[in-house]
Amino acid sequence: MTDPLKLDSMLCFAVYAAGHAFTRFYKPRLDGLGLTYPQYLVFLVLWEQDGLTVKALGERLFLDSGTITPLVKRLEGRGLLRRERDKADERLVRVFLTEEGRALRGQAEAIPLAVGSALGREREAIDSLRESLTLLREQLDAAEPKKK
Repeated sequence: MTDPLKLDSMLCFAVYAAGHAFTRFYKPRLDGLGLTYPQYLVFLVLWEQDGLTVKALGERLFLDSGTITPLVKRLEGRGLLRRERDKADERLVRVFLTEEGRALRGQAEAIPLAVGSALGREREAIDSLRESLTLLREQLDAAEPKKK
């Protein structure tokens, strides 16, 4: 029987180490775009659906407001995004891509292709792995003790 506390037998460590490998892989590619990985994730979401609220953007990326707000402000300062109060509800702030932010999409298209190439797997195998990881996250979220 495998020692349950042996580092190499820990699923959490395998996921953690794979996350670091992704960060190392993405860094030089994102440096070319002038983006950090969390900033890149913001763009991925906004390229799908522009004009989300800051709250919805944070929820989509599993980031709290203390993390997402400064991230968005930095990107706005660079002229890649703009924030705007919602016309129907002034309490909400919506995030929109600028032309420069939209233009980054063309440069970013090479990044997922590079990942696929580096993994050397068929698209179906990559999709299956992603689906397994999504299910893993959902199961762990569901098993988390509820806050009182």
